[in-house]
Amino acid sequence: MNTTRVGQATVAKSSFTGSKVAFAARVSAARVSTVTVGALVKPSKPLPLELEEGPLPLNTYSNKKPYVGTVKSVERIVGPKATGETCHIIVDTAGNIPMWEGQSYGVIPPGTKINSKGKEVPYGVRLYSIAASRYGDYFDGQTTSLCVPRAVYWCPELKAEDPAKKGICSNFLCDAKPGDNINMTGPTGKILLLPEEDPNGVHIMVATGTGIAPYRSYWRRMFIERPANFQFGGLAWLFMGVANSDAKLYDDELQEILKAFPDQFRLDYALSREQENKKGGKMYIQDKVEEYGDEVFDLLQNGGHMYFCGLKGMMPGILDMLERVAGEKGLDWKEFLEGLKHNGQWHVEVY
Repeated sequence: MNTTRVGQATVAKSSFTGSKVAFAARVSAARVSTVTVGALVKPSKPLPLELEEGPLPLNTYSNKKPYVGTVKSVERIVGPKATGETCHIIVDTAGNIPMWEGQSYGVIPPGTKINSKGKEVPYGVRLYSIAASRYGDYFDGQTTSLCVPRAVYWCPELKAEDPAKKGICSNFLCDAKPGDNINMTGPTGKILLLPEEDPNGVHIMVATGTGIAPYRSYWRRMFIERPANFQFGGLAWLFMGVANSDAKLYDDELQEILKAFPDQFRLDYALSREQENKKGGKMYIQDKVEEYGDEVFDLLQNGGHMYFCGLKGMMPGILDMLERVAGEKGLDWKEFLEGLKHNGQWHVEVY
């Protein structure tokens, strides 16, 4: 049997067969890798496993009674040729707003607006999928992370960005400095909760842009933290759609996981401005998934889960593609999809 090393933890490997993974990797008990954005490094200290206990946290804090977190760091995580700016923001929560993987937090930006009735009111809540596991980037349960795209508006008349129409909350977050306060609500959401009943399950994750955020919480739990009650031995397959290579998010981290878990983790990019699909057009996320259509359907027929997160505009193309592949396989797509939903294998959270 071959072995590889993750930090100082030895991991056993064997081959992937069918829709299940034949091996179950084992990492030294209660030890984790301390991870910065994009690097797996030496293990540090035991996980606070008390975060594995208790019921699902849900709406612990509200608009009227938000939790005040403190910005710990803000880091631009895309290259100079990316089509926009995306930031990874670590927030110190002191462990007071716990969450589970796949949930979202609300952020209330400072300031007020005039509503339709002419009344001055505070800005409303903006939801962001959480880009960290329950343990946070420092594995102590004291922080959380958000993956935020800076929203700007390009004015064709001015031929420049119009600051009057920029995204209030995203710019507040991307411009934040260490020590700034953030009013937070939640956590909220059940749709993208990571099913853990079968530690050898198959998880096919489809994302565009910052829709990758909840999947980061998955892969850190599966491959980096590996708490004693969830020793993942299945397959995680990420399809990620962005414009170009500079727009990839968390790729350094993903490449390290690929090296350490080549039989359990797969990664396929759809780079619309750099790749072509089989018809010679731009490579969009549905085109990349279609390349593996037979395999994806086989995994789903054997109990695999499929997740979608990102801009809602990606779904029509994906659904059309899946229906086409189903037809080629002699399957009734509507019946097949209903079966996935009934079995809890179909998870969609788009915006």
